[in-house]
Parts: sequence; structure tokens; C-alpha cells
Amino acid sequence: MGTTRFKPVAMAAAVALAFGATACGAANEEPAQSGSNNANAAAATPAAAELSGNLAGAGASSQEAAQQAWIAGFQEANPDTTISYDAVGSGGGREQFIAGGVAFAGTDSHVKDEELTGAQERCGGPDNLIEIPAYISPIAVIYNLDGVENLQLSPETLAKIFKQEIKTWDDAAIKADNPDATLPSERITVVNRSDESGTTENFQEYLAAVAPDVWDFEVSGDWPVKGGEAAQGTSGVVDAVKAGKGAIGYADASQAGELGKASVKVGEEFVAPTPEAAAKIVEASEETDDPGAHVFTYDLKRDTTEAGTYPIVLVSYLLACTKYDDAAQGALVKGYVNYIVSAEGQQAAATNAGSAPISEAVRAKVQPAVDAIAAN
Repeated sequence: MGTTRFKPVAMAAAVALAFGATACGAANEEPAQSGSNNANAAAATPAAAELSGNLAGAGASSQEAAQQAWIAGFQEANPDTTISYDAVGSGGGREQFIAGGVAFAGTDSHVKDEELTGAQERCGGPDNLIEIPAYISPIAVIYNLDGVENLQLSPETLAKIFKQEIKTWDDAAIKADNPDATLPSERITVVNRSDESGTTENFQEYLAAVAPDVWDFEVSGDWPVKGGEAAQGTSGVVDAVKAGKGAIGYADASQAGELGKASVKVGEEFVAPTPEAAAKIVEASEETDDPGAHVFTYDLKRDTTEAGTYPIVLVSYLLACTKYDDAAQGALVKGYVNYIVSAEGQQAAATNAGSAPISEAVRAKVQPAVDAIAAN
């Protein structure tokens, strides 16, 4: 089971609905300003037209496509603002946020116990730290293999491939999963992240949960197997798999492009990495309790056998504070995060990054955290 965390305050319904269809805009939205093509981004905060200045964030590379959509929508409605997001990876984002180098961060794994004190201190106290889900997406097992369009992999076979115990594509275990495919005898090249990564941690959590006899490593954001090809960031892994015939890797599904995406065996069927299938894992997951009034995180049941469920997913979080020394920064953070969690912001991410929008139920739970950000 994953170590991602979700606040248990009346969350049963929220978790069950976490990937529901995007609802229409809130009934109390203010009308758009003249000339704006994004009324809801403009209404993200009171007096949104007065927002100005620069806002810097950093973190998970899996969020990059979604952040591009959020930045474009927010800046269109708030033309005097400049938002930047450095996709350095989850570990780098958390590190920069804790050090005060950026105003917000994206992370594909929760703030770790050894980081928690620093994050709370940066925000001025435990209840001033904000950690909310903003991006939910399947992690695809991507591959570059001529003539094989629908690769299927059982959990143990997948774990042995990434542990480099299965070394060629015509191995008997892969053939058993793909009886109708013509598999070449060429060598498998495993591509993994070189940087500390929440995507890596989520992928390893899955492998450890479904194939513990094979994947016997301590789960972390660092890749534990030597001898493969390492690449920086999600885009680096995707590029390396594209460039290498016979290569296989893991990446946020939104950035897989034209590469093959394997279906993984869940129960008695093979399931493809779609947002709808990824959504179902939340319904099978349990709530957890973690410190902080504005921390919303949860565990994922990676070893589910529920039909139609894709269990290799990431829930990517936003980190922010309720208090900033600079009131203008606080106002910008509040406006931007408000837009991200809004129905319009979530739909922008879904369109640009292929993620599953958070539901109205989840939005209702996290909205008080956003409202708590001091903007004056």
C-alpha cells in the first residue's frame, strides 16, 4: 500500500467520488471582466483584477503539462502576473519549498516525516502548512517495441523486467502474458529516473505491493537497481525510451505521447492506464490521519483486484503556506491555487495533461485550506 496520505475529516464520500465528473462553475462566481476569455480564472479570488507580480514554484515534473495549462489560464485572466514552475522533480520541489526558495511546490509523494518539521517551520507552524491534492493521473509503463501495439504485463513479470531479471523481450514470462504477440529476441533496456522522484516512489510502491517476493527493495524516490539507463525528469525518461528500440520505462501517462503504454494485470484482466481506470483506485483506498489542519493526503491500495482499476497512479499535491511575509505573495498564491482547484482549472489540466478532475466533494474539503491563505 502506498504512503500517500489523506486527511480523514468526513472523507469517505470524498474519496469515493474523488474522480467524479467535473462540475459546472460555482454559482457565486463573479462575471468576467471585459476582454477576458477565462471568466472563472478572473474570479478565482476577490479583486482578481488587482493581482500583479511574480510567483515562483517548483517540483514534480509529472505536473509540468498541467502547470502549463494552469499558468496560461491564470495569466490570461490576470495579465499583470507572471507565474513560473520549474519541473525539477518532487524531491527538489520539496527542498526548495522548505528552504523558502519558492512560494509553492508540486510533489508526487507526501512531505516525508524527516521533512515535515522543516515544512511546518517554513510556514510558521503546523497548522499553516497546506498540502492538497491537485493532480491525479496514471503512471504508464511506456515502451518502444516494433510490432507490439498492446503489450500486457502481469505484476511479477513487470517487477522482474524492472529488476533486470528478465532481460529479453521473448522471455517465456512475457510470452505467457502476450500469447498472440510476436515478440522479438532483442534485449530489454530499462529506463529509470536519475533524480529523486515522486513518480519513482509511486511506481515502486506498486511493485512492492503486488510483487513483494521480487521487488524487495526499500521504497523511496530513488531508483534502487543499477545497470539500466537513467534519465532526468519525466521528459528525460520519455525521450530515452523514444530513442531506444526495445526500451521500457515509466512516466506520467500525460507525457507518454505516441509511445506504447502497457496494460497491467489486475485480478483476471489486463487494464490500460486511462484516467477513468486510475480513478477507481481511490474508491478502493483507505483514509489516513496526518498532522496539520490543512493537510489532505491518503493511502492507495495498490494491490486491489477490482475489475477495471488501474493501480499504478500518482496523486500529485500542492504545497503552500497560509501565511507569507509578503502580503502580495500571499494574494498571488491564494489566487493561483484557487484557480488550480476550481472546476475550470481542473478541466484545463484534464484537457492539457489527461488527468482526472477532482470532484466537487474533494474540492469542498480542500477549499477551506485555500481560503485560509492570508492575502492581506
